[in-house]
Amino acid sequence: METLIETMSTQLGPMLVVLGAALAVGIAGTGSAQGIGIANEAAAGVMTEDPSKFGYCLVLLALPGTQGIYGLLVAVLALQKAGLLGGVAVAFTMWQGLGILFACLPIAIVGYYSAVWQGKSSAATILMISKHPEQIGKAVILPAMVETYAVFGLLVSILMLNGIKL
Repeated sequence: METLIETMSTQLGPMLVVLGAALAVGIAGTGSAQGIGIANEAAAGVMTEDPSKFGYCLVLLALPGTQGIYGLLVAVLALQKAGLLGGVAVAFTMWQGLGILFACLPIAIVGYYSAVWQGKSSAATILMISKHPEQIGKAVILPAMVETYAVFGLLVSILMLNGIKL
């Protein structure tokens, strides 16, 4: 029984890191998929009327996808820190693994919500360029403002990961 508990305690840290990485990718990626889907609905409507607006719509469709990329980046950094990407195996405690899991949460949570809201903002600006394509510069800036908070979530996750000593 004692061996089982020791084995579980040595494996719990890496399991928590893997869970944190999965949450960072899964939750932020889900938000990106939803945000792109929301913007895509508006783009499809605009391009039904004027297919030449595809280029404008594509720029605005891509914006909510960045949060998924940020989640992937944090997941790779977390797995790399723990030595789970084929590097040198790092010995760490359950508490350090829990710390890495918590460090992955800012980008997971903020990434999800900012991607969804950025998709809604992109949809609104796609409708704007359907009437005024010359306003594409302003149309990109509006949803990019939402991106600011995803960047904050990314930054906090990276700072938290760097603060954990293994």
